[in-house]
Amino acid sequence: MSDIQTTGTRIVYENRWMRVREDAIVRQDGSAGIYGVVEKADFAIIAPVDHGKIHLVEQYRYPVRARYWELPQGSWEDAPGTDPLELARAELREETGLTAQTMLHVGHLFECYGHSNQGFHIYLAQGLRQGEAHREHTELDMISRAFPVDEVLAMITEGGIKDAATVATLGLLRLKGLI
Repeated sequence: MSDIQTTGTRIVYENRWMRVREDAIVRQDGSAGIYGVVEKADFAIIAPVDHGKIHLVEQYRYPVRARYWELPQGSWEDAPGTDPLELARAELREETGLTAQTMLHVGHLFECYGHSNQGFHIYLAQGLRQGEAHREHTELDMISRAFPVDEVLAMITEGGIKDAATVATLGLLRLKGLI
C-alpha cells in the first residue's frame, strides 16, 4: 500500500515540454489534500572531461533571467522514450561539437522530486574529439568552453554555477573518484 492514495487527477496546464497536474490525495492518517506535479521527460547530462578539463556551456536561462555555466544537457520532448545514451551523445555533439570515444553511465538522479517526476541520466564523456556544434535555434547564444577541474569546482563554490543538475553530477563524479 502506498503512503498516499490518489483519489482523482486533472491536467491543469500542458505544452510540448511539460504537463502540470493536480492530484486529489488521501494521506495515511485519512486527511485529504492536493498535490501539484510537474511531468517532464527525463534528460541526459554529460560531463565531457579530457586532459584535466571539463567542457561547459553557457546560455541565457529565461526563468532566472541570467546566463550561467552548466554541463551540456537536454531532452527530446518529441521523443521521450529515446535511449539515454543516444540522447547524451546527440546533446554533446549538438551543444559543444564534441564526440566521445567512451560514454560511461554514472547514474540516474531526480531533478526535484518534491514537485516533479523528471530525472536525469549522468554520463562521463572521455576521449573527446572536437567537431562543429549544431545547436538548435533556441541555443544560438550558447558558448562552449573547457575549464580546468579546479576552476569548475571554484565556480560552484563562488556561485558562478548554480544549475543543480550540474552541481549534483560533478559531486557524484567526485564521490565516485571519476574526477
